[in-house]
Amino acid sequence: MKKDNIPLFFATLQAANPTPETELEYATPFELLAAVLLSAQATDVGVNKATRKLFPVANTPQAIMRLGVEGLEEYIKTIGLYRSKAKHLIETCRILVEQHGGEVPRTRAELEALPGVGRKTANVVLNVAFGEATIAVDTHIFRVSNRTGLAPGKTPLEVELKLEKRVPFEFRLHAHHWLILHGRYICVARTPKCWECAVAPYCDYKPKTPRPKSA
Repeated sequence: MKKDNIPLFFATLQAANPTPETELEYATPFELLAAVLLSAQATDVGVNKATRKLFPVANTPQAIMRLGVEGLEEYIKTIGLYRSKAKHLIETCRILVEQHGGEVPRTRAELEALPGVGRKTANVVLNVAFGEATIAVDTHIFRVSNRTGLAPGKTPLEVELKLEKRVPFEFRLHAHHWLILHGRYICVARTPKCWECAVAPYCDYKPKTPRPKSA
């Protein structure tokens, strides 16, 4: 993607959705951290269904620790990899209580030290809960960044670092959500919906998908 097109690309996404938000449901930084930890290889819809039952009963590190692994599993067993996620979340809660006074830390290093929390999860928490201009590269952002030519790279980290350089500062805070939503609903994996894409004029994807006869 040409450098001159990048501000136009994001200004178009911004005009359509000025204040994008995560589709995960949460009310506190801890609820967000728990939801993101549970969302690995799972859909936001599936996580929300589970946390709607879990959070009214236990939505603090202390409360989730009191459930224990087996008790927590009962609430999240509809989510993929729920057994390992339950163990990670319980251990994360223990560390939060013992080392952080039950609060979610605000640095990348401290977040990544928590079980089950990698760079992507840390970036989501820093961006959504604490308003930092981080970009968490998931499968959607990785695909959109490569397909459009915005920030091509072979690894999520390579794409993230390139996005940090190429996304204008005024768009950095919400870039994460704009790209995720664009990849989730328009620039989808198998057949991108180029015929209804507002940013198609700025995109390097050459074989633009024509409108299906049924659409």
